[in-house]
Amino acid sequence: MLEMTRVKPLSSDGLLDAWLFDGKGSARRLDLEEARAHRAEEGGFVWLHFRRLPNMSDTWLHSGSGLDPHVVEELMDTHARPRCQVMEEGALLILRAINLHANSLPEDMVSLTLWVDAERIVSVQYEPISALADYMDSIARRRCARTQGEMVADLATRLVDRLDLVVSMLTEDADELEDDALRLPATDVLPRVLVLRRVAMKLRRHIAPQREALNHFSLEDDPWIGPKDRNRLRDAADRVSRFSEELDSVRERSMLIREQIVDRRAEQMNQSMLVLAAVTVVFAPLTLISGMMGMNVGGIPGSSDPAAFWVISVLFVVLGVGLVRLFKHLKWF
Repeated sequence: MLEMTRVKPLSSDGLLDAWLFDGKGSARRLDLEEARAHRAEEGGFVWLHFRRLPNMSDTWLHSGSGLDPHVVEELMDTHARPRCQVMEEGALLILRAINLHANSLPEDMVSLTLWVDAERIVSVQYEPISALADYMDSIARRRCARTQGEMVADLATRLVDRLDLVVSMLTEDADELEDDALRLPATDVLPRVLVLRRVAMKLRRHIAPQREALNHFSLEDDPWIGPKDRNRLRDAADRVSRFSEELDSVRERSMLIREQIVDRRAEQMNQSMLVLAAVTVVFAPLTLISGMMGMNVGGIPGSSDPAAFWVISVLFVVLGVGLVRLFKHLKWF
């Protein structure tokens, strides 16, 4: 997985970065004082990006941003499901991103919350998000959004691209497990199947609502989101829907692989039980006869004849062979 370094906040409020977009394809980074006081230029907007810190109960977002307290609380929520809430002043968009942080599991997705209005975008993250880091790099390379809708569409596309990599990896794992289930011991394959199923289920649960959130945001009728941005958002939503279907397929395939392994183990056990049953049936009469011949009572046939042991041994062999041939003829084994 990609390892990302933690960026040091610009302030105790958790502000990571601030940019001023002029609406013409250019942008410049703002320092702390400019970020708090600067207003967007005509046709442009300001992007303020925060990281949620512990005990962020009285910050600039609460007291100086002018945002509704309900919106601020939603921005600070790190476990919210993906959704879009359109209000009179703007739109609140909550998305989920693949966790590519070191020593993290991809299914432990992290939240990215966005507040978008006519003058600014306020975003809050809890863990590092590679899509945001790439987007900031693109801004440094002078590839800047002209409108808020273009920026949100670009971020959504980058989030979906990383999701595509993980879903493709899970599909390849399912292909590999289908082959391994036929040639490797069940004890080696079954734990991997359970992990694959768990990852697919958790990812499916996290990303399924993201399609509706992106589609809902694309319906926003403000002038800062254009037809091209709506199409990109809908395309990202359609890709998320396809990923959900692929994850459902991976989950179903993992269940089929598990059933195949269980059936193979049951067949092996049945074969072993059949062998044991056959041995028991063949030797049961021989054991009965040998037990009767070994009783320590008078009148045992051949007790005084030295050749009696060999005669009885030959009779046992003939009887055993006869029973085996009889059971094969009856197709018992």
